[in-house]
Amino acid sequence: MPRAGFYAISSSRITFGRDGRWYSDGEPIANQRIADLFSRHICRHPDGGYQLVMGEERARIEVEDTPYVVTAISGGPEHGITITLNDGTNEPLDPSTLRVGPDHALSCAVKDGQERARILRAAHYQLAPFIHEASGGRFSVECRGIRYPIDAR
Repeated sequence: MPRAGFYAISSSRITFGRDGRWYSDGEPIANQRIADLFSRHICRHPDGGYQLVMGEERARIEVEDTPYVVTAISGGPEHGITITLNDGTNEPLDPSTLRVGPDHALSCAVKDGQERARILRAAHYQLAPFIHEASGGRFSVECRGIRYPIDAR
């Protein structure tokens, strides 16, 4: 009997897009439960790429930008900022890891600094009130009384 997971999608190519969506052969995966399942099972492949690992099943995937995305921001500069990732986990934002990419998207370190996560637009707007313009058109974010510069990659 087939198990849940990869059998739910007939695909030769599974991709995690920079928009935080999963794709099968270039088409969005519309079933949110499958997308959530995939997001919870991303692992780094020993060669440096990424794969989905569910029990004994393994499938190589393509990651367009980052293997995780920030879907929501909570908290604030007084007590700390918490991020919610597409895999359903929450973790404190390390503001010293904020970077602006070549496409002007913000990202930060996640998973104990082992991975990067692109901050999706909705989460970016939630973070925006804590971002301040610094001299020379640069920006910083304030957290627990400290201003952290947001660097370009």
